[in-house]
Amino acid sequence: MSIRDARALVFDVFGTVVDWRGSVIREGEALSRAKGLTVDWPRFADEWRREGYGDAIARIRRGEAPFELADALHRRKLGELLARHGIVGLSDAEVDHFNRVWHRLQPWPDSVPGLARLKTRYVVAPLSNGNFALLTNMARHAGLPWDCILSAELFGAYKTDPATYLGAARLLGLEPGQVVMVAAHSPDLRAAQALGLPTAFVSRPFEHGPDGRAAPPDGSFDLVVNSFLELADKLGC
Repeated sequence: MSIRDARALVFDVFGTVVDWRGSVIREGEALSRAKGLTVDWPRFADEWRREGYGDAIARIRRGEAPFELADALHRRKLGELLARHGIVGLSDAEVDHFNRVWHRLQPWPDSVPGLARLKTRYVVAPLSNGNFALLTNMARHAGLPWDCILSAELFGAYKTDPATYLGAARLLGLEPGQVVMVAAHSPDLRAAQALGLPTAFVSRPFEHGPDGRAAPPDGSFDLVVNSFLELADKLGC
């Protein structure tokens, strides 16, 4: 089966569809202006993502911790990071609002127009470790034109657990070979590929900051592109 014969495209979200780092930094800088804070927000964002999300999910995948939603993982680490960076004087409501910055992430410039084109031919949906409410609110905030939401919460497992990729195909009523996994991260794609999903690597050189460099795909994938617009071109959308 050709990748063009697929029926659906499912997308990693954090870093692939939206600029998580830049979004967190911008909201942090706005908080600094409002509260008179001096904070290294790029470092804060990197630590929050690495420790509060990546490390926490890795522990769950290894069976060292029970499944929890991404919102809960982010909130627990946020409390630690506020203390680490000397941020005091925020009300509980202000901390909770800042935690929900992950619901308000901004898309990369090509994400919305690219998804709109891809949607003319394929079902398009996130396949993300973000929880259902987070992904729904993000879609409304960023104007992401998803056909449905596929969250790790639906499967009680985080990528790269096979339950997520196979569960997405099952919920869409499709075979794995009819569902293309789209991501900027090779481990995500390799895990999907091992289960029979076609794969598309999208380069996002600025995910980790303005001085980032495009990391080459670590694997042999069906398509390698630099944007969702290029992906639409290659898929005839």
